[in-house]
Amino acid sequence: MSKPTIAISIGDLNGVGIEIALTSHEEIKKLCNPIYCINEELLLQATTLLGIALPDDFRVQSVAGNFTIQAGVTDAKSGRYSYDSFLSAIKMCERGEADAVVTLPIHKEAWMLSGLEYKGHTDLLRKYFHKEAIMMLGCPEMFVALFTEHIPLKEVAASIKYDKLKAFLLDLHQDIKEPVAVLGLNPHAGDNGVLGDEERIISRAIKDVNREIKLEQFHGPIVPDIAFTPHFRKNFHFYVAMYHDQGLAPLKALHFDESVNISLNLPIIRTSVDHGTAFDIAYTGEAKTLSYINAVKSALTLHS
Repeated sequence: MSKPTIAISIGDLNGVGIEIALTSHEEIKKLCNPIYCINEELLLQATTLLGIALPDDFRVQSVAGNFTIQAGVTDAKSGRYSYDSFLSAIKMCERGEADAVVTLPIHKEAWMLSGLEYKGHTDLLRKYFHKEAIMMLGCPEMFVALFTEHIPLKEVAASIKYDKLKAFLLDLHQDIKEPVAVLGLNPHAGDNGVLGDEERIISRAIKDVNREIKLEQFHGPIVPDIAFTPHFRKNFHFYVAMYHDQGLAPLKALHFDESVNISLNLPIIRTSVDHGTAFDIAYTGEAKTLSYINAVKSALTLHS
């Protein structure tokens, strides 16, 4: 049986993505047929900076563009190229040339400097496919889906609307069939309205979704400061966090190196590393590869 083909979006070339792709290639090619969205000119620049040879079987989907790679520098041209690489990988899936997309890290400020309107990969996917993509991060021990993502903390409470949360939970149900712990927003999950009333919205959405799907899948609102204790983690592998740091701070404290980013509720499979461009160690040979390898494995699991 032939191995699946994975389109690798190369990320910001001023960061650690290309080093991770190159140093992991021997292991990744045992799992799938990787095709890297980058052109030969930039690939030569990267291998020269890293002082390593290009593997003979390193297949590329050429993406037009050229600039000087500057390790650790936030640059509009590098940001634009990471976007073009990602778009190339998406289109490979749409054309049936790849079974999934795995993304290496972009730099959001570099995207902004290049004039792009998107806040990141998930925002682009949402607008490209006109679907409410769900950002879920984690590893087999614990996954966290984010109800709100990259928005200011002061805007989170106003973003918790019944209709939006209900739709989010129904979409999540399509991809996840296991029990899900839904976190409250406030300390003590609001203490029955003493510390806030957003939990009433959360509770209503949970109750109505469970009734609609005829399954007690969603539980909560769970008090956030105890949700990730060993007691709760014995019963739940999947969580919904109301905001970015509420879910990702405990996840990264427990599973930083091995976590991946998975986009749900889309017509294509997309997974990613769960870390940034690490400009401070770019082209030093120090980049860790475990999150990337796990992202590829997750894509293959979703494809199977």
